[in-house]
Amino acid sequence: MIKKGFIKIALLFCVLSLSSFSISAQQPSLPEIKSQEVSEDDGIPVLIKHLPDWENARNSAVYIKNADELRAALGEHSIFNTIDFVAGTEAVTAPYAQGKLLIVEYSTPQASVDTDNKVKQIVGENGENQESAGFFYRRIGNYNVFLFDGSSESEANALFDQIKYEKVVQWLGEDPTLLRRAERAIVMGTTDVILSTATAIVLGLLFALLTGIIAGIIFFYFRKQQRSGMKAFSDAGGMTRLNLDDLTPQILPERFLKD
Repeated sequence: MIKKGFIKIALLFCVLSLSSFSISAQQPSLPEIKSQEVSEDDGIPVLIKHLPDWENARNSAVYIKNADELRAALGEHSIFNTIDFVAGTEAVTAPYAQGKLLIVEYSTPQASVDTDNKVKQIVGENGENQESAGFFYRRIGNYNVFLFDGSSESEANALFDQIKYEKVVQWLGEDPTLLRRAERAIVMGTTDVILSTATAIVLGLLFALLTGIIAGIIFFYFRKQQRSGMKAFSDAGGMTRLNLDDLTPQILPERFLKD
């Protein structure tokens, strides 16, 4: 019996293995599209970290790798025809108070310059007032930066000034920025600990205060119910008191202790 059970299990394992192999053979894996540069610390694309106030903006940021994702994130704009998602091109968009920001990064300066010329040509041919259309544009390094639904050129420029084009540098020797990054990590970690501790203390105080209020209300109504059942009021909490005002019921003599 044991031998037959072992044979059945072995046959079942072979069938499952063959079926999984056939399924994997029928569905070839698609090539994974990765970011040009990914932060070694947390795996976040470096382009996202170049957004203004990226630590808060990353929660609503959308990482884009092709034209379909671009239109899905920002809708249809004629200016998108100038953006060519060739190999290595990536983009990120995030909403701000000044408008919807879009940063497109090309792998080569030539591609960025080509897009820059196309955008300026379209804007010049249309002859539209950028401020009235809510559209603003600037080239920053290999970044082609767009702002949609903007309110004013001054606010758009203030937002653009916060974008710094930087490339990840691989140091052959000792990293000179290691101490600065370690210091920043310590500061961020200490800040998180302080905020967590302060939050825990405040929540603990609120919980203690709420518990005390509830306990006091319960005790108050409990004592009130006790007093309502007394025949006469006693400031001694129901204990025996001197009958100075003839309000305390007389104690029957048969209840006295005898000699």
